[in-house]
Amino acid sequence: MEVAIYNIKGEDTGRKAQLSDEVFAVDANEHAVYLDVKQYLANQRQGTHKSKERSEVSGSTRKLHKQKGGGGSRIGDINSPVLVGGGRVFGPRPRDYRFKLNKKVKSLARKSALTYKVQDSQLIIVEDFNFEAPKTKDFVNFAKNLKVDGKKILLVLPGQNKNVTLSARNIPGADTMVATDLNTYALMNSNAVILTESSLDFINKL
Repeated sequence: MEVAIYNIKGEDTGRKAQLSDEVFAVDANEHAVYLDVKQYLANQRQGTHKSKERSEVSGSTRKLHKQKGGGGSRIGDINSPVLVGGGRVFGPRPRDYRFKLNKKVKSLARKSALTYKVQDSQLIIVEDFNFEAPKTKDFVNFAKNLKVDGKKILLVLPGQNKNVTLSARNIPGADTMVATDLNTYALMNSNAVILTESSLDFINKL
């Protein structure tokens, strides 16, 4: 599959980029995408939530009144979960939300996400470029030239590029990522995926 290559000004260079069918035209698996995104989000959770249970609440352990003969319901100490200020029953405890996902499933999910982007015409290939200095205005003009301004943009770079990364940092919805860190969540969370030629060379080999 061939797609046009644009320059930083949004002009068609007249050259074509070759997209690997093994990466950008696979039999997309929606469930694999779901699992990979679920794992990514689960890995972001700190899992430090905690509420006090009956034995942890500060309060007397004296039985409030005798078990029988008082005409009221039986009750224990003031820390009882049925009383205001008492402990919580089956409250959240610190836990690790991470879970394992096979490499083949993650690979299929990433390729499926790239395939979806191609099918939805949300993939753009640009020439390798750099900014002379970190300027938000330069990135805004870059997005306007490619007609993706106002969208959630994911720019995939072949390596660390301080000027480009800092230029995009203050723009809501714009994100940059190194090709080696590309993941399913980042792809699915964007409306426009921009790949540089060098990053495409790496992704074609996934």
